[in-house]
Amino acid sequence: MKMVAPWTRFYSNSCCLCCHVRTGTILLGVWYLIINAVVLLILLSALADPDQYNFSSSELGGDFEFMDDANMCIAIAISLLMILICAMATYGAYKQRAAWIIPFFCYQIFDFALNMLVAITVLIYPNSIQEYIRQLGYLISCVWNCYRYINGRNSSDVLVYVTSNDTTVLLPPYDDATVNGAAKEPPPPYVSA
Repeated sequence: MKMVAPWTRFYSNSCCLCCHVRTGTILLGVWYLIINAVVLLILLSALADPDQYNFSSSELGGDFEFMDDANMCIAIAISLLMILICAMATYGAYKQRAAWIIPFFCYQIFDFALNMLVAITVLIYPNSIQEYIRQLGYLISCVWNCYRYINGRNSSDVLVYVTSNDTTVLLPPYDDATVNGAAKEPPPPYVSA
């Protein structure tokens, strides 16, 4: 029996709502794409009409300007970058290009790390924070499994494991299976009735 690496047991082809990791990554990328597009529209409308979104210092509780033009431009640039990263993840999952998913995966890891810091500092509602972090970790594993699925599908030397109840079978690579299958004689010709 072949030994299986310990991290392979966390690899799964199904995720969100029992759909495939590729579909889950596409849905997640589109969701983030929509959210960031809405944020971009809000920022552009605030840049076009600054009086509508201008808050006084008494409303903000301090002696500072909430959003000046420089901060607005930085926020718009970040929003555009996020739209690009989400579009790359969606395209990469759709066209099965694994390298296009990596920036979105890195963003998720960064977001997860920031949320862990928030969870550590906020001890008021521990149950809701733990559930939120569990959901983020689940979404990260969905994108990572999609990357592994596409990367494995695109390489010809990937070994496929079929797992039943208590056994794991190592299947031969596709090229080896087709070479052995070519030695058999072809089926008989079709005879019309």
